[in-house]
Amino acid sequence: MAGRRTLARLVAAGLVASAVTAAAATATSVSASSEDPITVGVLHSLSGTMAISEVAVRDSTLLAIDEINAAGGVLGRQIEAVVEDGESKPEVFADKVQQLLSDDGVSVVFGGWTSASRKAMKPVVEGLGGLLFYPVQYEGLEVSPNIFYTGATTNQQIVPALDYLVEQGLTKVFLVGSDYVFPRTANAEIKAYAEANGLEIVGEEYLQLGDTNVQTVVQKVLDAEPQVVFNTLNGDTNVAFFKELKAKGNTPDQIQTISVSVAEEEVAGIGLENIEGHLVSWNYYQTTDNPRNEEFVAAFKAAYGEDRVTSDPVEAGYNSVYIWAAAVEAAGTLDVPAVIAAAAGLELDTPEGPLTVHAFNHHVYKTARIGVVNSEGLIDEVWNSGEPIEPDPCLDTYEWAAGLADGEARQECDAAAAAAPAGSDDPAASEAAPATTEG
Repeated sequence: MAGRRTLARLVAAGLVASAVTAAAATATSVSASSEDPITVGVLHSLSGTMAISEVAVRDSTLLAIDEINAAGGVLGRQIEAVVEDGESKPEVFADKVQQLLSDDGVSVVFGGWTSASRKAMKPVVEGLGGLLFYPVQYEGLEVSPNIFYTGATTNQQIVPALDYLVEQGLTKVFLVGSDYVFPRTANAEIKAYAEANGLEIVGEEYLQLGDTNVQTVVQKVLDAEPQVVFNTLNGDTNVAFFKELKAKGNTPDQIQTISVSVAEEEVAGIGLENIEGHLVSWNYYQTTDNPRNEEFVAAFKAAYGEDRVTSDPVEAGYNSVYIWAAAVEAAGTLDVPAVIAAAAGLELDTPEGPLTVHAFNHHVYKTARIGVVNSEGLIDEVWNSGEPIEPDPCLDTYEWAAGLADGEARQECDAAAAAAPAGSDDPAASEAAPATTEG
């Protein structure tokens, strides 16, 4: 990407120390109280339906903070985390992020899982001129000047999953999701893709977050006889759904599922006997084969126990802290606009592989990976995109997606492109084909 800047690759936590040393000359001018710790917010659901997923992301975020502190901190200062519970309620996330930014005076907030929680935090963070790192895959159609999205956007997870289904001949699809913004928007995108690429949508059903009364929905799935269920359920509703599907006698050979919010952490809660052999779509698995991931998995288990597993959101939460730390070091200050500017184009070596922060849309380049749940409760990769995919949150490079990004989404994507540094690539104007096939 034109204008890309490479900070020293953070191959391991110890390499942060070199960045700290490089910035030592300027650190004293950043703050009169340069020996005071830098406070950051960590905001995840530690209770409620989403705790099954978010507790582990909190843990990986704190692990990254501990590693960076052990290597000397940021700008010569230690990082101190203020941890809050979002309680799986969007309104609580909004209240807590305001408290963290206004009352606690944190420099950045790491947190959120559901798009409902992010949407609740977004106007607060923007209104206060704060900074949020959001670590989970989502439905796209959003670009905020104050949010960095370190999980996948649509063209890095959902579109590759659909491409894979088409390649496998699984074209008769039933949509099942939780009833909030991510599944409903994702399914609108899936239906637009289906119309252009020969998929048949044979049903679409939603359950409230936390709802475990899944019998009616499961029976509708079985009656429709799809080849595959595209699953956008979140939280512990997944436990009830997969248990009921198995109890009704289904196996992956009969009706396959592909999930975009079920990772290693959720597999344990669902029960291996209920989900083995089913598909998932992410950008990272605990089994991802590279030396940086071996280090990360070993460090996570050393900190939290050998029985603990890593996952895509867990890894993205960990990466978020390193991206922020690298941007602060490059900026030489905690000033939010300066940190945001310094993050553009940063490159890091991460457990998922090479990661680049986009020049202007605040997303990151990510390799798409399709996996299958194995007999040990981990996930084996069965396909990948071959290289990191440029984030296209408004799906501007896909003809079938025309019109999906309208209103506020269109304005946000256009504003980000208009503010792009000179020489940056604009996916809305790019003539390059998407990194995955369109069918």
